[in-house]
Amino acid sequence: MLHAVIMAGGAGTRFWPASRAGRPKQLLDLTGDGTMIQATAARLSDLVDPSRILVVTSQRLVEPIQQQFPQLPAAAIVGEPCKRDTAPCIGLAALLVSRDDPEAIMVVMPSDHVISPEASFQSAVRYGAGLVAESENRIVTFGIQPKYAAETFGYIERGESLTSDSSAPPTFQVARFREKPKGDVAREYFESGNFYWNSGIFIWKAKTILEALKRHEPEMFAHLEAINADWGTPQQAETFQREFAAIQGKSIDYAVMEHHQDVAVIEAPFLWDDVGNWQSLERLNDADSDGNTVLANHLGIDTKDCIIKADGDHLIVTLGMSGTIVVHTEDATLVADKQREEDIREVVKKLQANGWDAHL
Repeated sequence: MLHAVIMAGGAGTRFWPASRAGRPKQLLDLTGDGTMIQATAARLSDLVDPSRILVVTSQRLVEPIQQQFPQLPAAAIVGEPCKRDTAPCIGLAALLVSRDDPEAIMVVMPSDHVISPEASFQSAVRYGAGLVAESENRIVTFGIQPKYAAETFGYIERGESLTSDSSAPPTFQVARFREKPKGDVAREYFESGNFYWNSGIFIWKAKTILEALKRHEPEMFAHLEAINADWGTPQQAETFQREFAAIQGKSIDYAVMEHHQDVAVIEAPFLWDDVGNWQSLERLNDADSDGNTVLANHLGIDTKDCIIKADGDHLIVTLGMSGTIVVHTEDATLVADKQREEDIREVVKKLQANGWDAHL
């Protein structure tokens, strides 16, 4: 059967001040369609029964996520005791899924992407699950056709075509996974037409990814097996804390994808946005006649090419501004040059250094 794993442990610091430690990006409503994680789960509604959805997050977010999904049993939301990247997260999820369904096929995805239309996504997942069912050792991922030479995404280089049905989306053997490139290399990838952005969405059999982790990351796998052995016993919490903290964190790309021999990439037949920063809102919402993206009660005078976001009815007035991000929350306001948006991470670090924990 098909099972879904939603990875929801990110911090989303580039969305400060809306994103906080107790309410990161995946718990924000940035599109008007509910929170990011709610939209992710809704996207799965016609694919996977709620009893086969597993959310893996951090311990501090278990309760807020449970409030988002009262229909899910408590056991369906797993809180990691510390951050260890995606490979341990995925490995643990595969072990837990395998306890009840050793032949499970898993679709694994982040909790904070915007994807549309849902029907195209669901059709693509069904197709990918079929490819996995055909070849037990196969791993399937989705590649996004690049729109520009991005330096913030990993890339997938495609190899020989695997498409045999003209009605199916283009599918290729993966030649190689590439790390986030520098500008000149990103331009080469983009201009070649032979590369996709790495969506971070995967389909595989649970036992396939577990065998791959055991082969390529035996120490990590041993810790995960120890956790699984005590799962559901009185020792669960203590073992989980001890063994998970002992794992050396690593992404699934480094741990498995760069080494696995049978990886197929499906050219995504859906629209995808990873909503990585405030400027993502410009792609997801219509701008006004002056190029402003406004999600607030706003009065703009001689204001162009700005992003304005506020909670509630708070009025934001901008006068003579251009290329600026203004975000207002109950206890903090950000005013930033759009060209300096990546430095919002530095703002968060500065707040931490100053001990202003109430604003984190």
